Amino acid sequence: MSVTIDYSNMLARDDASAEAHAALSESAWSATRGDFARAQAVFASQRAHGVLGFLDLPTDAALAKQSTDFVAATRGRYHDVVVLGIGGSALGPIALRTALRPSGWNSLPDVARGEWPRLHVLDNVDPVTILALLERLELARTLFIVISKSGGTAETMAQYLVVRQRLEEALGSEKAKEALVFVTDPEKGALRPLARAEGIRALDIPANVGGRFSVLTPVGILPAALMGIDVGHLLAGAEDMRRRCESEELAKNPAGVFAMLQYLADTTLGKHVQVLMPYSDPLRDFAAWFVQLWAESLGKARKSDGAHVGPTPLAALGATDQHSQVQLFMEGPADKTITFIAVKEGGADVEIPKRHQDVAELAYLGGHRLGELLDIERRATAGALARRGRPNMTITLDRVDPWHIGGLIMLLEIATIYAGALYDVNPLDQPGVELGKQFTYAMLGRADAERARQEWNMLPKADPRWSV
Repeated sequence: MSVTIDYSNMLARDDASAEAHAALSESAWSATRGDFARAQAVFASQRAHGVLGFLDLPTDAALAKQSTDFVAATRGRYHDVVVLGIGGSALGPIALRTALRPSGWNSLPDVARGEWPRLHVLDNVDPVTILALLERLELARTLFIVISKSGGTAETMAQYLVVRQRLEEALGSEKAKEALVFVTDPEKGALRPLARAEGIRALDIPANVGGRFSVLTPVGILPAALMGIDVGHLLAGAEDMRRRCESEELAKNPAGVFAMLQYLADTTLGKHVQVLMPYSDPLRDFAAWFVQLWAESLGKARKSDGAHVGPTPLAALGATDQHSQVQLFMEGPADKTITFIAVKEGGADVEIPKRHQDVAELAYLGGHRLGELLDIERRATAGALARRGRPNMTITLDRVDPWHIGGLIMLLEIATIYAGALYDVNPLDQPGVELGKQFTYAMLGRADAERARQEWNMLPKADPRWSV
């Protein structure tokens, strides 16, 4: 079992094309040891101060047991599980479902799902979506997981209030409580005291684990376990990668390699857009999870001088986006790196029949397999990009299973912390979204938002001259 990174196409070699100046030179790469040592020092300091709680999740048996005990106690009770959450509280569970359950999980009959429940994730407050789901659920056989560390997330709390009302109308007050479980801070926030006061079950998000790093807490582990995913192997894969990423030698540290390559490409080569492109449908939603992790962590004002920094992550899917985005990657602005994700063993394959041998456009396909075609498409795209001086690398998983997904999650989370040190930003906060939250509270009449209300009222009003 392995997770590896091939970054040959990120570096300019002796036999590189004339356009290889767009890649990193081997001498520049060799000169990064000092930068990486400094990033490791910041990483070590943060860990010593206890703020990198996600590193401890793979070995936190008591925390994992909260989820597995809940599942054991409720096995067979629910036909449907609904996550109420947004951002990291939603993207992680979605990514795990898509990667680790059979395709079309929610549309499969009960027998095909092994009697495990369907998983729905309400990650927005659009009433069209919420009403459509609520109206087709059998509420007496549905569990609602309310995920908010603070208990103050406006979208999630609005969802909760709507759902709570529906449950009480359909089931009565006591049964409604049995259909709810909170995933929140162990002590702080609005949900924990509410859980205690009303006897609603609650699982923990450790205080030192932020939302976008929380997929290996009950945020992701509980929904995964409820679907029958082997969360023990998920955590074991994460722990294996955590140990690998402790290496002080950059060439042996996968997270260090990823972070350093992306940082150098951004800051020295002008590659400000960083694409994650799995060639695997099960990893489609994993790319969206990465986008939030990278964007919200690194798009910041630098601590040293206040300069605004941070790469822009972009999700793509191979081979689908070869027919939508790759034209831009190949011949558009040379401002991107592309990270492919390859899978050695796809888990299923289909032979392409030999038909129409007299038609040149079809004859060459017969006898090959769909998985082979998909992998050749990836290799061809990587090679074509490299030939045009467009840097790219490939993360390869032996297969898509809990162990490898756990490793991939930990690799990218640790890489994000290293990148934060390289950019000189705090990758654990998100101050840029706070003002919008405060304006939302003000317009909705929240009692503690008076200052934001005053600031909102001072904003210039829309000018009809600038409207068409």
